[in-house]
Amino acid sequence: MATDMVDDREMREAQRDYVDFLDDDQDQGIYQSKVRDMIGDNKARLIVNINDLRRRNETRAAKLLNSAFEELLAFQRALKDVVATVDATYAKQHEEFFIGLEGSFGSKHVSPRTLTSRLLGSVVCVEGIVTKCSLVRPKVVRSVHYCPATKKTMERVYTDLTSLDAFPSSAIYPTKDEENNPLETEFGLSIYKDHQTITVQEMPEKAPAGQLPRSVDIVLDNDLVDSVKPGDRVQVVGTYRCLPGKKGGFTSGTFRTIMIACQVKQMSKEVSPSFSADDVAKIRNFCRTRSINVFDRLAHSLAPSIHGHDYIKKAILCMLLGGVEKVLENGTRIRGDINILLIGDPSVAKSQLLRYVLQTAPRAIPTTGRGSSGVGLTAAVTTDQETGERRLEAGAMVLADRGVVCIDEFDKMSDMDRTAIHEVMEQGRVTIAKAGIHARLNARCSVLAAANPVYGRYDQYKTPMENIGLQDSLLSRFDLLFIVLDQMDPEQDREISDHVLRMHRYRDPREQEGAAMALGGTVDVLATDDPDGLGEEQEELQVYEKHNNLLHGSKKKKDKIVSKEFMRKYIHIAKAITPTLTEEAANHIAEEYSRLRSQEQLGSDIARTSPVTARTLETLIRLSTAHAKARMSKAVELVDTEVAVELVQFAYFKKVLEKEKKRSRQDRDSSSEEEKEDDEVVTTQQSRSTRKRGRRGSNSSEPYSPYDFSEEQTVPESKHQPPLLTSPQRFGTNNQNLISVEGS
Repeated sequence: MATDMVDDREMREAQRDYVDFLDDDQDQGIYQSKVRDMIGDNKARLIVNINDLRRRNETRAAKLLNSAFEELLAFQRALKDVVATVDATYAKQHEEFFIGLEGSFGSKHVSPRTLTSRLLGSVVCVEGIVTKCSLVRPKVVRSVHYCPATKKTMERVYTDLTSLDAFPSSAIYPTKDEENNPLETEFGLSIYKDHQTITVQEMPEKAPAGQLPRSVDIVLDNDLVDSVKPGDRVQVVGTYRCLPGKKGGFTSGTFRTIMIACQVKQMSKEVSPSFSADDVAKIRNFCRTRSINVFDRLAHSLAPSIHGHDYIKKAILCMLLGGVEKVLENGTRIRGDINILLIGDPSVAKSQLLRYVLQTAPRAIPTTGRGSSGVGLTAAVTTDQETGERRLEAGAMVLADRGVVCIDEFDKMSDMDRTAIHEVMEQGRVTIAKAGIHARLNARCSVLAAANPVYGRYDQYKTPMENIGLQDSLLSRFDLLFIVLDQMDPEQDREISDHVLRMHRYRDPREQEGAAMALGGTVDVLATDDPDGLGEEQEELQVYEKHNNLLHGSKKKKDKIVSKEFMRKYIHIAKAITPTLTEEAANHIAEEYSRLRSQEQLGSDIARTSPVTARTLETLIRLSTAHAKARMSKAVELVDTEVAVELVQFAYFKKVLEKEKKRSRQDRDSSSEEEKEDDEVVTTQQSRSTRKRGRRGSNSSEPYSPYDFSEEQTVPESKHQPPLLTSPQRFGTNNQNLISVEGS
């Protein structure tokens, strides 16, 4: 009895301390305003920084971390008292209020591997990746029963081991009262709470070498449910406790441990970036700069560690920006996602391009051909461990809805698994009809796939279709198909070797001279919150990377590189624009499409790398729209369609003019040492040739082609030259067949 009184007195004292902390008039009233904001947002959870409590009452903060259950209960009661003084009616609406903790936890900031028995009963902060989420289910908190015989109403409160109360109530649900009269449950007056269990696994880069990552089960209640999904990187603060085994049975002395969360914080990149007014102004100035070609500058800054592949980088930029999706009145959906397939010899940086997209795209999911099955890409029907019910598990493409799926080793997939993604790539959804479940899931994602040819290396003596070895039905779903060859060209080999050697000579400025790298590197570092430090969002956004001779080469050789953070924010804003086709652009697309379909252009099956179908017409529209988005334009103009035709021509006919390419490069090398791009021009109208002769300088003998892309790329170097991409009058209508193919 004496101990109960002591405990009660300690509880009241703790509650009084917490009320003093929350009712902080003399200390700027931070938490009073937070409580008012919580009431205004109609929430029941207040986030408290443990550093503030440490500054005000150090002993109470230490007790809160070490004996979590009693202290959190007192803290929540104190919060209810403070809310009652601010708004009494709001305090009555909610059964209880909750406290979420953040800040610096010191030795209690752990990973699932270091959760040991000494932390039981303490507040801990755990970081990891969510691997599994259960369904959200209601759990009864208070049931109300009515007895028709005695006309009385009774209520019963339920607690279990996941609640803060010390002892769980019995699990028997009352059906009769003391006098054996039957009871009716009043479901409308009963109170329930949401309940979900998630599994958080140690981050793979933080697991020791050669050991499997460990995991911990976490219980989420009330407003925390559904705050995370599988694949998210999270930081969870909560109390760590053990659950005893079966009641009444024998136990081996080992217990199952769980963590009861009080605060969940996302650490993923997928959280949409925050924009300040300064960021928006910089983005607006960048897209309006007339001295540069915005699209070329952005494409040049994609994966700067990879040399060449200019057209592929432009296509990937178009894919990140995307077209405009249209849903017609009759329910037909015209997709706006752009799909790209890279096929080529080993060691041409296909996988590196995929890895860069993973870091740049707002949402990107990586998979490999052998490591993923058809149901792993779309959706699978599994059995829920808790209830035994059948349920759907989302695959990679469903998780990447409105994002990008990067599939490496695409050719290693089995045919059955490849056919599973046919519907996703065109319709943007997954239809499941298995085991009594009929569901339709959204999977509106772009696909970026990399594959090797059938024979390991590209065989020059076979047609592209024989080398690729994929079905036409799948190839036509890819908007662009690039064949990347590892050719023996002394000039290009010298450039690549120069580029790669520069990369290997680069050293991190923070690396000590002559010092050995720490064992495990920076593996053990866990993210911590510094309340006084500035967050990443408040740092000034840099438009261009700081120039480094080793990373970027000499200044005169290449343009400036746009920083990755600026690129991510620029793409985020540009994706929201929905440009519309102008009549001039629509006519040009129709002409080019009919030209692609004509036998004159194709010559024979050898000429093309993929079938020209009606989907090619949609490809031209999507690429034009993406280029308009890069310019932040609300209309798709002739300029945009020219670039789209360039990309399609290069993707379809690169193989045709492979031999002439080298000859034209030798002609151009003497005039420009700084820009080396392959060019092949077929004769066009004489009048246009004379009109452009003055602008071409030393290349005046070459006729002008509207598909020539290298001319625009030299614009940033000459400061006084008028912008070429913003003047549509330079493009005339031309009814002759023009073919221009450039190599990367």
